[in-house]
Amino acid sequence: MSENSTSVTYASAGVDVEAGDRAVELMKDAIRATHSSAVVGGVGGFAGLYDASQLVKYRRPYLATSTDGVGTKVAIAQALDVHDTIGYDLVGMVVDDIVVCGAKPLFMTDYIATGKVVPERIADIVRGIAGACSVAGTALVGGETAEHPGLLAANEYDVAGAATGVVEADELLGPERVREGDVLIGMASSGIHSNGYSLVRKVINVAGWGLERQVDELGRTLGEELLEPTRVYTADCLDLAQAFPVNGPDGQTGTGIRGFSHVTGGGLAANLARVLPQGLEARVDRSSWQIPAIFSLIGSLGQVPLADLERTLNLGVGMIAIVDPAVADAAVSRLNERGISSWIMGDVVKAGTPDLNNPDYVQGAKGVDGGAVRLYGSYAV
Repeated sequence: MSENSTSVTYASAGVDVEAGDRAVELMKDAIRATHSSAVVGGVGGFAGLYDASQLVKYRRPYLATSTDGVGTKVAIAQALDVHDTIGYDLVGMVVDDIVVCGAKPLFMTDYIATGKVVPERIADIVRGIAGACSVAGTALVGGETAEHPGLLAANEYDVAGAATGVVEADELLGPERVREGDVLIGMASSGIHSNGYSLVRKVINVAGWGLERQVDELGRTLGEELLEPTRVYTADCLDLAQAFPVNGPDGQTGTGIRGFSHVTGGGLAANLARVLPQGLEARVDRSSWQIPAIFSLIGSLGQVPLADLERTLNLGVGMIAIVDPAVADAAVSRLNERGISSWIMGDVVKAGTPDLNNPDYVQGAKGVDGGAVRLYGSYAV
């Protein structure tokens, strides 16, 4: 065995334990701000604890859980050296999947992997996560920051998170609630949100555009537009479900909310089809809204076919509510009063003849053999 006179330490291997501790100290106040009386203990324990005694108030509670990340949008944050908004993207991707079934997200944990722990950067990320958790009414009860020298560059990181929520069993939203004649309400996105950034980054790379480029159509730099945080809809969806309950006085499906669809990876049609039952078809009228400038820019700059844009990006719609026609106008008004630009974008009809070779028609997306979605018309100008 050869002798080595050099002493090898964890620090020399690229892991700075003290930096991790400093990051925790910097983020503590933001994390605590998300805590209600249901959170047990403080920051830094082995496990996040949540008092579940409130669940005894439920007749039959279902727990709902979701996990997600933000994809390659982190590359934009890293290039701009702006890290306090990516947490909103993470929380939106996680909790807004949970609220789709009518569940209230109770608590969340996060995971950050990085090549080098820079305390201020890690704290900024977590502050963003905590800020979005506060918007959603969700407690941030724990997390993990892992330093991966040799796997990630010093300025690189990735983020992921998981959340758990609860819904009353007989108030569960979903395909079995949807009826022929129901109305589709579109809720405006804040921008690209967190899906499709591999396409977006490829387009701007091929075009040779820099993130610092001022774009007149956007009214700001390209980088600022691409880093716009994901809108978090959870509180608004829960408010809508409370104002227009899914069940009538007899405890059966009534004249209120039927369900929601979170428009994420795969685009509007594929995600809407996931929450429709077999035998029904959603008709989406493209002329009911105007595509925001960033999506038109990506399409024209990269000569991206419309069908590819539609199955990759949200094109201005971040969440869809499916409601009984009796409450459609009131639901739209309520959302708009809460600051969520919303409109009637279509309806639900008896399924027509399948048209699987038509890009305007989607059925069987995301592994769900449910209803179908048919897009028609042209986007407003």
